[in-house]
Amino acid sequence: MSPTATATPFRFFDARVVRTRRLGPSIIRITFGGESLAGFAGGGRDQRFKLFLPHPHQHSPIVPAEAGEDWFARWRAMDPAVRAVMRSYTVREQRHDPEELDIDFALHGDGGPASRWAARAVPGDPVVLLGPVEPDNGGVDFRPPPGTDWVLLTGDETALPAVAGILAWLPATVRARVWVEVPHAADVQDLPTRAEAEVTWLVRGNAPAGAVVDAVRAAALPPGTPYAWIAGEAAGVRALRRHLVGERGFDRRAVTFTGYWRRGATEEDLLAEAVAGTASADD
Repeated sequence: MSPTATATPFRFFDARVVRTRRLGPSIIRITFGGESLAGFAGGGRDQRFKLFLPHPHQHSPIVPAEAGEDWFARWRAMDPAVRAVMRSYTVREQRHDPEELDIDFALHGDGGPASRWAARAVPGDPVVLLGPVEPDNGGVDFRPPPGTDWVLLTGDETALPAVAGILAWLPATVRARVWVEVPHAADVQDLPTRAEAEVTWLVRGNAPAGAVVDAVRAAALPPGTPYAWIAGEAAGVRALRRHLVGERGFDRRAVTFTGYWRRGATEEDLLAEAVAGTASADD
């Protein structure tokens, strides 16, 4: 259902906030605009990119001059108090004429810098995106192999934009079973799709994240060859992958899994670990 990913270049795109819209207690949609976004070639599905935000004392985000292969090393070498705040996000929707991108932000309780920025964003606020210039790019992970009969999707509020993007991309010939966990009933959204999709919403309230794992364990799954895409809290994602591969018999190569966050760790903790890991690899 999808060709193999090819290595394609990415570049920086200047953009500004056009409007904001609260979708629920835990989610805010921010629309970015700018003529440079005409060159942003999103591949749909779970297309991810890097978003660069200014510090509170800055007007605009400071990023390396060019997005060459060593952009991360150059960003990492900058003074942390000066270099832009960097986070990974998923394109919720892209439109042309005018050029716009919708990004849905999960408002975390830890009050991280990206959450604080999103909660206070107003039209005109500048940002920088590092995104693809070709639609078939390494920022798309949802790639069902040939012979897939049906797909399984799971995620929490952090993965909801990707789940929505995947469902919007799926053709009518695909059968999908979907579980999405959110903190509040008011966070539930309409998820348009042409696919034959059964979507189950799990509202956890004040309970810890993890209801998806129990829900999938208890579910009767369709026959045929599956492909699974699972994302959200890291420990839950690992537990669900073990269940699908070890107990359900999924081919491990047909399970794409991503930990978008980890319980007990802030955004800054995870970024520091990623930077340290890159530094070790470079040594």
